[in-house]
Amino acid sequence: MPEETIRAFQDHGHPRARLESDLEQARQVFDDLAAAGVDYGDVTDTLEREGVEKFADAFDELLEALQQKRSSLVAA
Repeated sequence: MPEETIRAFQDHGHPRARLESDLEQARQVFDDLAAAGVDYGDVTDTLEREGVEKFADAFDELLEALQQKRSSLVAA
């Protein structure tokens, strides 16, 4: 989790068990989304796919940077 997010939560977050609270309101939100033509499954699939792609790209960049650093140290 980004440090900025942690600090923001420490500043004004209110931790509590929330998974089972306001379930009727949550169901209504999903119903409203569907009525507006929003395919929630498609939204979550897209976010998951794009998130994994971005993580993989960043990880590949990290590995490449480490390989370059390793090569520079071995050559020295």
